[in-house]
Amino acid sequence: MIPGEYVLKKEPILCNQNKQTIKIRVLNRGDRPVQVGSHFHFFEVNQSLQFHREKAFGMRLNIPAGTAVRFEPGDAKEVEIIPFSGERKVYGLNNVTNGSVEMGKRK
Repeated sequence: MIPGEYVLKKEPILCNQNKQTIKIRVLNRGDRPVQVGSHFHFFEVNQSLQFHREKAFGMRLNIPAGTAVRFEPGDAKEVEIIPFSGERKVYGLNNVTNGSVEMGKRK
């Protein structure tokens, strides 16, 4: 092995396979770009982003970990979201949920 070398599989790596997905249309009504990371609770994103928020409760973007989607001012795009896995607990972010997304609790 060479330092820094990558050894990759020849088969494609499938992320979030067999997860329920929802497509939603998002519009940035603000005057600044908004960037949303892969594991941010989509329900709690910047209020300048207009979309059906209730559908996004307990969901995150269906994109690779560590990546993000950027919404320019006036930009509208369709994104795919998936449910959080594991214990399905969300803390911090915009402090709206702070607990289990199973219980549907919001401030």
